[in-house]
Amino acid sequence: MEAAACLGQGSCKLLRTIALERIPITEGDRMSSQDWITTPITASLVRGAAELEQTTNGVLPHRLPAWARKQCSDPQLAMVEAQPSGVRIVFRTRATVIEIDTLRTRTTYAGIPPRPDGVVDLVIDGHVVAHSATSGGTTRTIDMSTGGVDQEVGTACTTQFADLSDAMKTVEIWLPHNEITEIVELRTNASVELASASGLPIWLHHGSSISHGSNAAHPSATWPAVAARLGGTELVNLGLGGSCLLDPFIARTIRDSAADVISLKIGINLVNADLMRLRAFGSAVHGYLDTIRDGHPNIPLLIVSPIYCGIHEETPGPGAFDFDALAEGVLRFRATGDPAERAAGKLSLTVIREELDRIVRERQTTDPNLFYLDGRNLYDENDAITRPLPDALHPDAATHQLMGERFARLAFAEDGPLALPAG
Repeated sequence: MEAAACLGQGSCKLLRTIALERIPITEGDRMSSQDWITTPITASLVRGAAELEQTTNGVLPHRLPAWARKQCSDPQLAMVEAQPSGVRIVFRTRATVIEIDTLRTRTTYAGIPPRPDGVVDLVIDGHVVAHSATSGGTTRTIDMSTGGVDQEVGTACTTQFADLSDAMKTVEIWLPHNEITEIVELRTNASVELASASGLPIWLHHGSSISHGSNAAHPSATWPAVAARLGGTELVNLGLGGSCLLDPFIARTIRDSAADVISLKIGINLVNADLMRLRAFGSAVHGYLDTIRDGHPNIPLLIVSPIYCGIHEETPGPGAFDFDALAEGVLRFRATGDPAERAAGKLSLTVIREELDRIVRERQTTDPNLFYLDGRNLYDENDAITRPLPDALHPDAATHQLMGERFARLAFAEDGPLALPAG
């Protein structure tokens, strides 16, 4: 099966009516409302999320726990941690038709081309079999020149996957990686049971918007999702767009989370946010690693430096929108710093790679399970020629696939830094 679709406005009800009546089924489905089995969404069905928040419409997955969210008032972080990158609903069933009602919240910017609609992926027994675009929901449009926000409230979306095999199967519904998504209702035409634990090692990964998914085509095609599938691991994705900033509450979240292997892809957000200088960066990395090691003293921990990004290789931040490109309807970023400022401690990607390499080598004398991977092994200067970053900052969908394949080969191979003993 190549695709499935949201049933559209004719089958997506306004929020005020969703709890009162079933979304009608088309004649082709040959099912009445009495044929549906509705399964409550509980934590036992959801993987990749820290917790579920009960809302007036359903449940909202969060990738950070409430105590961590309370320690930062940054609206960027609040937005991206509620975008469920890597979060999926997992169950066993013989159902031949599956429907899920979701309510999305999208953020767009006035004058900037909007992102494509989010996508819901269907994975059966480990194989990606269908994709469905989302629609409706709430759209928040921010005017960067005034700070004003316009909000348009729409409808919930019903996504249907039909013509499935009636054999017992493990179903994973991957939620859109780039849209805040409330889960309103899950319906099937056969009973649902909990899926047992996969038995795969848990890989917890933290990074920036590139790890979050940036321009990936759909949620199971972000580079961490690709790498997890190829590497035979259970993904917990803490890629947080614009928010990989060495925040202590993120380190404590990682410390307290279940994990068999951990990777941290550090650097690009620190540069394009112009957040700190070299003196603070080094000690912040040490403190970050110390906190994580308090909870995971011996498991493999891989530090990954930034991929190649021409605008910030030698030029510090802050990063900014390229308004000349925007005037032509093209989204592109630029670096606004001065390379000479590196002498005063400003960070560029070259500086960060050198410092991360130094820190890891020094700590390895007492921490033999700490490793370093130069991010240019995932995407380098030659790649930038043959597959340039479309907006000068984020890889495209095909490059996500390539990066995932390269990471799996480098990190999860039998002799790789994140390899686990057989059995």
